[in-house]
Parts: sequence; structure tokens; C-alpha cells
Amino acid sequence: MAINRRQFGAAALAFGVAGCSGGPSTGPQGTAPSPLPDDLRPARNAGYASWVAKFRSRARAQGFSDALLDSAFRGAGYLPGAVTRDRNQTEFTRTLEDYLSIAVSDERVSKGRAAFARHRTTLAAVERKYGVPAQIVTAIWGLESFYGERRGNVPVISATSTLAYDGRRGQFFESQLIAALKILARGDVTARAMTGSWAGAMGHTQFIPTSYLAYAVDFTGDGRRDIWSEDPSDSLASTAAYLSRNGWQSGLNWGGEVEATTPATGVIQPQPGGPRFYTTGNFRAIKRYNNSDSYAIGVGHLADRIAGGPPLRAGFPPDRYGLTKDDRIALQQGLTANGFDIGHADGVIGPKTREAISAFQNRKGLPVTGDPSLALLRQLS
Repeated sequence: MAINRRQFGAAALAFGVAGCSGGPSTGPQGTAPSPLPDDLRPARNAGYASWVAKFRSRARAQGFSDALLDSAFRGAGYLPGAVTRDRNQTEFTRTLEDYLSIAVSDERVSKGRAAFARHRTTLAAVERKYGVPAQIVTAIWGLESFYGERRGNVPVISATSTLAYDGRRGQFFESQLIAALKILARGDVTARAMTGSWAGAMGHTQFIPTSYLAYAVDFTGDGRRDIWSEDPSDSLASTAAYLSRNGWQSGLNWGGEVEATTPATGVIQPQPGGPRFYTTGNFRAIKRYNNSDSYAIGVGHLADRIAGGPPLRAGFPPDRYGLTKDDRIALQQGLTANGFDIGHADGVIGPKTREAISAFQNRKGLPVTGDPSLALLRQLS
């Protein structure tokens, strides 16, 4: 049975949130990928080398040839950064408002509409074959790799073997390594071209190797299920195939925002005081891709926006600091105006914003907390 992608790691919203991509992005179409950071390059590790030798014996017993294993592990090595990232994954709760601020940002919507138009013919053909709306497939593509811009370029054999050796989730990652070898044996891709996130999620829509074996399709008919190339056709079709085989019902929407006067069943309100959503069986099908209400709402709402739908009507309450999203954006803009780098002013108080707040507080001789506040907003206004 294929393992739910939720089990693969906490970096599900790669946002291209790698979601899941987790590693350096590929460049825009037609440009070279970003270089790997030093900690995601192979490093000498005697324990890892010994583990690989023993694994190769186990792999031979499963029928893998020495020639395949030599090819797969040529240039592969221990990636210290994969271990660090895996061990540092913390369970945290991001509010739905913050999640959607990133997942359904204006940039992601506009790029999604452009990607939808650019690949309209392929998406329409995928929808006809699998019954999954083109905008849903496009939205998953957008959340998983920012429409192919952030697919990751970490060698999958190195990533999965490193994490199998590390042992925290050794059995799981060894199963992914075995699946990756099966992919190589089938000839869908070379070891050199089999790249993905630091945890081994691959391609435009971030399939783990076991999910690839179970659901990937050759939509272009070239004899290979190629989810790694610039052409996203096989990835988009594979995503639709995944949803179709996991309960997607053609002709049924995913759900949507509940208006105050509209009775509905299956209603959820992930953030107290925020919008309420009705859900259908297709909402649950999306959760088979990532078992998170926020993710499924993100996919559904982004799909609606790509198709021309409006933003959510209901607002969200102030956060625990008493700030609305507009307040947080204004605070970030104030920090930027004072010379601090917070990245994009999106209303999400992340590490860069907290670092900037701390630096501002230090400059002003205030207690350094890194926390936003209405008083801080007034000082920055």
C-alpha cells in the first residue's frame, strides 16, 4: 500500500511552501538550477559508507544487479544537511490565515492563472482522462513546487540513503531508497537526473518514490514516466491519477466557504472566529495527498482563485498580539522603511520579521522579545 505523503515530512507546504521541495529551487524555465548549499553536498562519513555496503548486500538479495547499484551510488554520499533538516522539523501550528496568506498569495494566484493558460491543452486532456478539474491539479502544482520553479535538485539516492542510515525513520527511508532503485531499473530516469527535495520528494508535484511507483503515469507516451523534466505533463497527469485512485468524484466540487445564511453539512472552521467551509468527499481525496485541513483548503481555494473566483468573504480575528493582517503588513512595511530586511510584507510573522523586530528593539533600547505588538506598530508608523 502506498504511504500517504503526509508521513514523508513536515515540510509539506513547500510553497515552492515544499513544500515540500525543501532544497534549492530549480531556476525559471530555461535557466540553470540554484547551486546546492554545502551541507547538502556529499561529505565523508565512515558509518554511512559501512551502511551502504551492507545495504547493497540486502539490495542484491532483492534482485538488484551490481551494475544498477554501481550506477545508482556513483557520486552519492552522506548529506549532513538532510539529517539536520530532518531532525529539526518541529511540529508547529500555523493559523489558517497565515497559511492561506502564503498558499493563496496574489503572486501564487497570478502565476497559477498564467501556468493554467500556458498548459491549458494538457490540463484539459488530463481532466478528460481522470475526471479531476484542471484548476485542482494546477493548484497542487502551485503549492508543491510553485508551478515547477522549486522542484529541488538534491540527488534522491543520496537523500534517501542518508536518512535511512541516520535511523530516525530508517525503515521508512530505506523503503523509499528501494523504490528509487526500482524507478532506475525501469529506466524512467537516470540516477544523475533523479533529483528532488532533501527528503527525496521529486518532480513538479513532489512525489515520494513509493507514490511514484504506485501512481505515476506516462501521459506523453514517450515510454518514460518523467516527472523531472521542464515539461510538467507527466507530473500533472500523475497527480490527477493519484486523486482519481484515492476517491476523487468527477463532477463534485471540493467544498467552499459557507455563507452565514447557508446551511451546509460537513462544515469545518479550522481557525476560531475565521471563515467556515463546507466539505465534500473530494476534500477528503485532497487530504490523501496531504492529510491536513489547511492544505486541502489551500488547494481548493487556490483552485477557485485560479479559475477566477473571489477571495474569501469572511475575515479572520486579530492574532494573539491583537493585530489584524493589515496591522501585521503595516508593521512589516514600517520595519522595511527603517532599513530592516523582512522579505515580502505578507502579514505572516516569520523568522525574518522576528529578527527585524529584535534588531529594531535593540536599536531603540527596548526589551528584545522579537514579538510584534500594537505599541511597536505605533512606533513604526
